[in-house]
Amino acid sequence: MISKATLNDIPQLSSLINSAYRGESSKKGWTTEADLLGGIRIDNDSLQQMMHKENSAILKFCDEHNEIKGCVYLEKKNDKMYVGLLTVSPMLQAKGIGKKLLFAAEEFSRDNNYYAMQMTVISVRDELIKWYERHGYCKTGETLPFPADEKSVIQKQPLEFVVMEKRFKMMLLNLSLSYKRQKKISIIINLN
Repeated sequence: MISKATLNDIPQLSSLINSAYRGESSKKGWTTEADLLGGIRIDNDSLQQMMHKENSAILKFCDEHNEIKGCVYLEKKNDKMYVGLLTVSPMLQAKGIGKKLLFAAEEFSRDNNYYAMQMTVISVRDELIKWYERHGYCKTGETLPFPADEKSVIQKQPLEFVVMEKRFKMMLLNLSLSYKRQKKISIIINLN
């Protein structure tokens, strides 16, 4: 089940995210950054700050025992919805949970009238980039430097981000209705 995370979920989220991205436990899944980066991926304070940001949300995927097994961070930035921290428990990766979370993130975006998603991915993560491309995301050609000022992150090689986007297909219909007065109504239809 996918729902919006709350502040009470922070300890579980922090543990999940760190186990999926860094350290030995992350090597059980295919999305590990352990060979590229050392240190922790996120702490409770950072998660709390993210959840308090205006125009942001973390969606969580819970199993039948209400344990968080996946999550994704969303933040409205200008005219796009930024998606980050797409995380699935290493033991449950490649079972469709990440895809469900990504689709839920896209639905959340459309429900909030955002018709483009944007993310950053470490440029040497070829397998991950290909996974996003299979789900409709494209490299924009833009790159961003990897933040070097984070105290808890140990880079094992020089890194940078590639920016990826997905735009939703839409069709704009202009309808004219006639009753006493002519009114023109624009309707946006999502074709995804």
